[in-house]
Amino acid sequence: MSTSRRRPALPVADEIALLLPDHPSSSKVVDTHTHIALTYEMYRKHYRDGRYRNMHDFVRGMYGGRQVEAVVDVWCEAPVRKEWKEYADSALTVEDRARLWGGTEYWFVMGVHPHSSKSYNDRVENDIIKAMTHPRCVGWGEVGLDYHYDYSPRDVQQRVFARQLQLAVKFRKPITIHTREADEDTERILKENVPSDHKIHLHCFTDSPDFAGRLLEHFPNLYVGITGVITYSSNRNTSKVVHDMTAPSSTQTFRILLETDAPFMTPSNLPKASGKRPLCHSAMIPWTADFVAKRAMAHSSWDANDVMEHARRNAKFVYGI
Repeated sequence: MSTSRRRPALPVADEIALLLPDHPSSSKVVDTHTHIALTYEMYRKHYRDGRYRNMHDFVRGMYGGRQVEAVVDVWCEAPVRKEWKEYADSALTVEDRARLWGGTEYWFVMGVHPHSSKSYNDRVENDIIKAMTHPRCVGWGEVGLDYHYDYSPRDVQQRVFARQLQLAVKFRKPITIHTREADEDTERILKENVPSDHKIHLHCFTDSPDFAGRLLEHFPNLYVGITGVITYSSNRNTSKVVHDMTAPSSTQTFRILLETDAPFMTPSNLPKASGKRPLCHSAMIPWTADFVAKRAMAHSSWDANDVMEHARRNAKFVYGI
C-alpha cells in the first residue's frame, strides 16, 4: 500500500464566485464552443439551493453585464437530447433573445461526439439532419476521434467520423472537430472526406503542434479553438501552436477561435476565489484572451482586446455569427 498522501480536495466556492470581477477589456465576448445544458446541470448539482431556478435565469445571471455577445451551444450526445429544440426555439426572435437570453445571440451545432460513436444509428442521424434546418443551427459537431479514453471502439469512431464529415459537407455546414491522441487517423479521415476549402473548427486543440501545422497548411479555412486549458502548466502544446502561428517567419494568419468548452476548462489565471470554482462559463473568456496575448503569442504588442476582436471576426467568418 502506498504511504503517499493525497492533497485534500478544495471546498467548492460559494456560487457568488461564479460572478466574476470586472475585466479591463472592452471587447465583446463570442464563445464558439459551450455546453449550456450541461453547465446548468453542473451548477444545480453543486448548488442545489442556488439562486437560479432555470437555465435562462442562469445564463442571464452569469452573462449579465459581461458583454457576452454570442455563444455556440454544442449538442453532441446520442441519442439526441430533445431539449435542443426548446433552447433553439427560445432564441428565434430578437424579442425572445432579449427577454430570455439577456440579449446574447444563441446559436448551436449538433453532431455525435466520438465517445458516443457506438450509439450512432439511423434515428440519431435523422434527428441531426432535422436540426440542421433550424435557423439557429450554424454547424455540425462536435465530431472526431478520441483515443485517450476509447469509450467507443476505434473502428466505430472512424466510421462514424467519416460519415458525419460527409453529411456536413453535403449540407454545407462548418464542422467542429474533437481530436485527442489520434493525429494520424484524424488527419487522414479529414483529408479523405472534406474539401480543402471547407470551414473547420479544430476545437480545444491540445495535441502535437506539428499536427496542427499540417492541418492549417492543408485547410486554409481551418481555425484552432483556444480554451482555458491553454493556461494550464500541464499543457504547452496549445501555446506552441499560437506561438508558431504568430512568429515573424510564419506564413499563416492568426486563425484562432476563443471558446470555453464550459462547464470544463476553467482558466487557471482567474482571480482566486475562496474555494474551487466547480464550473466554467462564457464570461471567463477574457482571461483566456489575456493569457494568449501575454504568454503565448510570439510578439507582445497585443492585449486581450486585440485577441478577442480578432477571434470575434474569425467566428463571424467560420460560423456567420
